[in-house]
Amino acid sequence: MTAEVSQQVQSCGELSVGDRIEAWHNGRLFHRGEVIRTVAATDLFWILDERTGTRRLIDSEALVIVRAAAPEPVRAAAPEPVRAEAPQPVRPASHVPLFQAPALVP
Repeated sequence: MTAEVSQQVQSCGELSVGDRIEAWHNGRLFHRGEVIRTVAATDLFWILDERTGTRRLIDSEALVIVRAAAPEPVRAAAPEPVRAEAPQPVRPASHVPLFQAPALVP
């Protein structure tokens, strides 16, 4: 028995709210997300799809359902060390004004 087969879900009765699943069809991943509601009587359940952020109704008879591993936590990048920069030399102000008002002639 391979690890993939041991992770396969046969009915939605095996699932609980909060479980993470992947739904496959013909070797293609169709949906991945967290179970948000199950209805064991109809073998249907809903997930919150990670890709779209929307609710998806999943039919466990039409798709191959596999338990998914928890996502890797996003690690914050280490802050860069603060570099002490040499103070910039202060330039003397120009003796020529940038704008000079015109002289008023009496």
